[in-house]
Amino acid sequence: MTPNSLSESTTTQLQDDVFFEQLRASEFSRLDKEGYFYFDYTGGNLYPQSLLDKHFALLQNHVFGNPHSTNPTSLHATRLVNEARQKVLDFFNAEDYFCIFTANASGALNIVGECYPFSQDSCYLFTVDNHNSVNGIREFCTSKGGTCEIVTANYEDLTIHEPSLTDWLKKLSSKKEKLFAYPAQSNVSGVKHSLDYIRIAQDLGWDVLLDAAAYVPTSQLDLKKHTPDFVSVSFYKIFGYPTGIGCLLVRKDKFEKLHKPWFAGGTVSAVSINYPGYFLVNNHERFENGTVNYLGIPAITNGLQFIEQIGLDRINRRVQSITDYLLHTLENLIHDNGEPLIHILGSKDLDKKGGTIIFSVSGNNDKRYPVEFIEKGAAEHSLSVRVGCFCNPGIDEINYCVTPNEMARFFNSRNQGNYQDIVSFLGKHRGQVRISVGMATVQKDLDHLILFLRSYLNKPVPEEAFEWALQATH
Repeated sequence: MTPNSLSESTTTQLQDDVFFEQLRASEFSRLDKEGYFYFDYTGGNLYPQSLLDKHFALLQNHVFGNPHSTNPTSLHATRLVNEARQKVLDFFNAEDYFCIFTANASGALNIVGECYPFSQDSCYLFTVDNHNSVNGIREFCTSKGGTCEIVTANYEDLTIHEPSLTDWLKKLSSKKEKLFAYPAQSNVSGVKHSLDYIRIAQDLGWDVLLDAAAYVPTSQLDLKKHTPDFVSVSFYKIFGYPTGIGCLLVRKDKFEKLHKPWFAGGTVSAVSINYPGYFLVNNHERFENGTVNYLGIPAITNGLQFIEQIGLDRINRRVQSITDYLLHTLENLIHDNGEPLIHILGSKDLDKKGGTIIFSVSGNNDKRYPVEFIEKGAAEHSLSVRVGCFCNPGIDEINYCVTPNEMARFFNSRNQGNYQDIVSFLGKHRGQVRISVGMATVQKDLDHLILFLRSYLNKPVPEEAFEWALQATH
């Protein structure tokens, strides 16, 4: 199968097409120079050329020193870090929050897990639809003797099961310390979960941790309107560069609730070695261990300015129109025997969905292609898609009806294991194909993707596809 063998495509007019085609040509032309068709914006956004130009010009023309000093080069770095911090707060309308720079969104979540006052009289409630960096907080809770409970999702559209959420929030409301965590947008299905859950939980005495990493690249998060206690953000998910910088936004009235169990360089106002005493700084620096990435952080200011110049609402409308086009086009890929080629999972309501779609590909012989085989075929056509469980095992377990008892038997039967071991043990397929779009996506990307998928029409899934996938995962 080669690109030349792919048949004709159908085009449609996308939202604000002229503007975004020009944006592609001016800021993301390397995609076309390299011949890539990129569909992994949820995994990592693409950086605009102008962001690199501005940032590298800054580094080339100035001298910056470690900000933990007051010499001229240090003060220069401190000023730019402070500007970036303020820009983040302004971007999210978050004057009532501290902005703590971290290595990534996972680092932000780790701070909450490590420092939240879990005890035997506490509870961690989280949704089945969560990234593993949110799921992992359960270990901090259980290690202190606390209770962990899970809110399930609806099988039909992968939205949060609201009766289950309400029941748990009320049932556990007598606990002393209560933390509820969920994503504003699923990193797997693209489903946008209601931000009203924040207020509902807080009214019942819960603290709320909002994972906003997948949401904020295309949707406005106004922290005056919605006031979660803790918010995790990753900047490369928004504008592609730099990697290795995220932040935790902490409501100022909940700052002292996070009890840091140790200290490091840059986090203390006083410390002694001869006597085991120390005082932590009373602001964001308390949690910024060591030296922040002062050479990378200034790029955040330019990155957020780039997004503001385009407009998040404009990006959101564009992504919605692309998602709408893909949903309709993929659903219309039908084998001659009447069976669908593509099985889309998750909500198709554009008001509840970001620019992410997960699906499986089926042959005309009632068999499903292994996702690894689809990934291989996509790579041969210069398509960057994602396959697997996407660090979100809960959604995959729902999609394949994996029960708690089945997973208990697996983990109790061994000391080590991996993805393929689970597949072999359960005798069930796992994983989906994920595509995600962004501000650099244009019509020719969509055409190429659809043409690639059309090449599987009216063909059975060959046995060698399963054999290849088995070898690829070992």
